[in-house]
Amino acid sequence: MLQELVIKDFAIIEKANIDFQSKMTVLTGETGAGKSIIIDALGLLAGGRGSVDFIRNGTNKASLQGQFLLPKETLIFSILDELGIDHEDGTIILQRDLYKTGRNVCRVNGILVNLTTLRKIGELLIDIHGQNEHQSLMRPETHLGLLDDYNHELNKDIDKFHKAFKEYQKLQRALEKRRANEKEWAQRLDILQFQLEEIENADLKPNEEIELNEEKDRLDNYQEIHGALENSYQVLTNGNSDIIGQLGTSMDELGKVSDYSDDLNNIYEKVSDAFYNLQDVSHEISSQLDSMEWDEGRLDQIEQRLELIHQLKRKYGDSVEQIINYGNKIKVELNDMQGGEENIEEQEQEVQNAYSKALKLAQKLSKKRHQSAQELEIAIHKQLSALYMDKAIFKVKFKENKNLTNEGLDDVEFYIQTNPGESMGPLAKIASGGELSRIMLALKTIFSQKQGVTSIIFDEVDTGVSGRVAQAIAEKISQIAQKSQVLCISHLPQVAAIADHHYFIYKKIINGRTETCVEKLNSKNKIKEIARMLSGSEITELTLEHAKELIKMSDQIKTEF
Repeated sequence: MLQELVIKDFAIIEKANIDFQSKMTVLTGETGAGKSIIIDALGLLAGGRGSVDFIRNGTNKASLQGQFLLPKETLIFSILDELGIDHEDGTIILQRDLYKTGRNVCRVNGILVNLTTLRKIGELLIDIHGQNEHQSLMRPETHLGLLDDYNHELNKDIDKFHKAFKEYQKLQRALEKRRANEKEWAQRLDILQFQLEEIENADLKPNEEIELNEEKDRLDNYQEIHGALENSYQVLTNGNSDIIGQLGTSMDELGKVSDYSDDLNNIYEKVSDAFYNLQDVSHEISSQLDSMEWDEGRLDQIEQRLELIHQLKRKYGDSVEQIINYGNKIKVELNDMQGGEENIEEQEQEVQNAYSKALKLAQKLSKKRHQSAQELEIAIHKQLSALYMDKAIFKVKFKENKNLTNEGLDDVEFYIQTNPGESMGPLAKIASGGELSRIMLALKTIFSQKQGVTSIIFDEVDTGVSGRVAQAIAEKISQIAQKSQVLCISHLPQVAAIADHHYFIYKKIINGRTETCVEKLNSKNKIKEIARMLSGSEITELTLEHAKELIKMSDQIKTEF
């Protein structure tokens, strides 16, 4: 249930805080006062398509916020749990900010979400039914969806069929691609086999190129390196310049006097460190000299190996690592292609098996849809009877497709006979505007009993009706409100009279700018507003009495629900 709606800088609304209650709330006001702006705000809050045109002139963003009280059992809980959004207090706050730059910021209980997630949650909270939904009844392609919505138990069967049908389509596309591109397939297979063999035969190792270049540098500069090491070793250990020997003598002499002062001891330690460090260095130089060996054959091997890596880099990547990764990638593709090289007759059989599976599921789904259609026909007739269309006959006509489609085997269209003696025909061609309103209201009444939507919004669904039909529509909307919260925009006094709560929407000029204002009416003002709806601009004692009588009758009707 929608508890509170906060609108800021949206269209011609500077700021509005509206508290909502359970059951039925009506919004009335002159044409153009801004009633539909509130519905637009709710639509965007539920994830509808936004536009910078909604942002109030002179501001940088529009802000919308709605607080909802959740029912005890709802699919929303599982969605919130997946997102890690807390809902322990049983409430949920949706927030959406629209910026002039086109950016949208959506939050659920303070947590940032994308627009898709907001829409997924919003669809379970708000069901907006406007005059454009009448147009959906005029489009036969929407009728199958309405039939499926009637029976939620079909969802599992629909999901199973969709999964099987997608698998069939996938296999069919693969078969068609193979048939059309067998030559290209074979060529691609040969190329991949050659490339993978070339890369695997190279047996590359990570960092191999770096190590080879370092070794090549050493071999290319063998004489220079060997000479430098040899000369250094001679200087350190041999002849008149036996630096290590002389340094050892110096260390021994200093050791004799190191105990006489800290300064002498520091000098002694530094000379000792130098002596031992140079000894280590001489050993390392000696080891390098012992290990160095000029191998012209090894240099040739390195150069050939580097040339091979260079050629592979020109084909498959800028580094040894990229070449290895490319090899792993084409190995997967090659395995997939080789796995698909089974005999074409076997592939065709696989496609046929997938089609048969999807067909069986479609036939099962079709059977259940026929059963649902019969139940829907009975339910709609019951609802239409209460809307003064008791003589109407509603039928769900099935046309079986020869080929499977994404919807299965069924093509559905609603037919109706509005009056006895007339022929039955497509709903889109037979029903008038007022009849469409009643049929859609009948559907909404039925669906509200089956769906867990917390708030249902009717946006001028009573257009084109009057008299006792208007009264019947008012009663039907009020009846829906006994199980779900209903917000209703209406120009009918009968609808306003039966509402449990009444808001008056009007425009006024503030500081030279037009703004939409929302006022909750008390009992006295509600009578005046209904009197205005009955008579127009001039309100008389008679219209006031009429309004009081209409409210009294409506209160009596509600006690009978």
